[in-house]
Amino acid sequence: MADVEPFGVVVLIVSLAALAAVFSNRISAWLRIPAPVIFLVCAAAASDLVPSLGGLSTTSVQRIVTVALAVVLFDGGMHIGWKRFRSAAGSVVWTGVAGTFVTAAAIAVAAHVVCGFDWQIALVIGTALSPTDPAVVFSVLGRREITGRTGVILEGESGANDPVGIALMVSLLAAGSGGGIDFGGVAVDFLLQMVIGGAVGFFGGKLLVIVMRHVQLPNEGLYALRTLAMALALYGIATVAHGSGFLAVFVAGILVGDERAPYKAEIKRFHASLASIAEIVAFVVLGLTVNLGSLADGGAWLIGLVLAVLLAFVIRPLFVGLVLWPVRLRFGERVFVLFSGLKGAVPILLGTFVLGAGLGDTTLIYDVIFVVVAFSVLVQGSLVPTVARWCGVPMREVELTPWGLGVRFRERPEGLRRLRVASGAAADGRAIEDLDIGETVWISMVIRDAQPLHVRPSTVIQAGDEVLVLVDPEQSRDPGPVFTVPLNG
Repeated sequence: MADVEPFGVVVLIVSLAALAAVFSNRISAWLRIPAPVIFLVCAAAASDLVPSLGGLSTTSVQRIVTVALAVVLFDGGMHIGWKRFRSAAGSVVWTGVAGTFVTAAAIAVAAHVVCGFDWQIALVIGTALSPTDPAVVFSVLGRREITGRTGVILEGESGANDPVGIALMVSLLAAGSGGGIDFGGVAVDFLLQMVIGGAVGFFGGKLLVIVMRHVQLPNEGLYALRTLAMALALYGIATVAHGSGFLAVFVAGILVGDERAPYKAEIKRFHASLASIAEIVAFVVLGLTVNLGSLADGGAWLIGLVLAVLLAFVIRPLFVGLVLWPVRLRFGERVFVLFSGLKGAVPILLGTFVLGAGLGDTTLIYDVIFVVVAFSVLVQGSLVPTVARWCGVPMREVELTPWGLGVRFRERPEGLRRLRVASGAAADGRAIEDLDIGETVWISMVIRDAQPLHVRPSTVIQAGDEVLVLVDPEQSRDPGPVFTVPLNG
């Protein structure tokens, strides 16, 4: 028992650090700086001031961040959901895969021609910096909601290209371990990881939905834990089968997102909270691996800054812009998506893969990747709301609603629908008695500005209202489009 007091000090320090991380979001909002860069830089500075903080091994860092990213990707998939994903599925997959490859190739050329790295190291740097990051994208958007396909493409790309970038890096390092790169082997290994990961995610997600709906548990708190355990199990199954575990959890999250199941609201809140914690853990742990004092060695800060500027203002707008060209978007929406491809935890995680790969000065490579990520999160991430406004991309602030009135049902309420009224929909600006929704549809509640309205036939529905609708399950007509689909959409 002699170590009780020292252990208490450790618990106190960890708790205070956790509280500081939670309240840093308030600081982030005040400074208009994305929270991830605060976690990253503060952790890096702390490891310089207290070297013992950076004592985690590279393997431990990779494992911690891998689990954190799996949690973030599953929550991100649930946030998107199948209905939203389906509206831009082709664009997300095309941008996530092709965009990753062209970005990796373009950065590799820049690293070789401009910065003087040999081709093998240049390819590794390009691959590490090719994926955008869901943790940063979701954090920067925060409580902001982007309407239309633009938000789906941006969020979907950040989730889809992480598995692509990670699988590409693993294949590249494995193929190049013998001194040369077998591009045929890289292609085969990459395709295998994508196919297996996608299949495990699809069938596992379907199984997860069945279990969520039909397998009862003795305690409501266990439902969210079961979902988490099954999601991580899918990661493990895909990885053991030589597939992409990250793709598996992302696909499973998308399939689960829109499905109705017991305690679904509690499950989504649990995973959203857990993903926020996972984001903090990932950036803090990665920040502890960075030595800020070494950034001046070999000109890492200058090389990273050059690559960051080229990536943000030349490579992504030009090359990913060509990939995005067939996608139907307004010019402003296209500019916004290209600008908002933020780098984050995944590139730094890929940088840790390089540390043990025996590719020369791996510390320089890692520092360069860190500088690029810090620039992307700090500069681009801070400007995302401003660029959205300049580009005419509708981005609304989602207000928190801490007070709730819930009603529990023993059986699934088949005819209960909760809909948000879209701007320009048939219901927008019309009284309830004038809506063409039939005699078997009953609007039981209208919520406006987080307050319930007293519903009368003369109540006028407005865009942004949340409407609780009771529908006769036997009728074939779906009233949803009257509220959610713009007439000019």
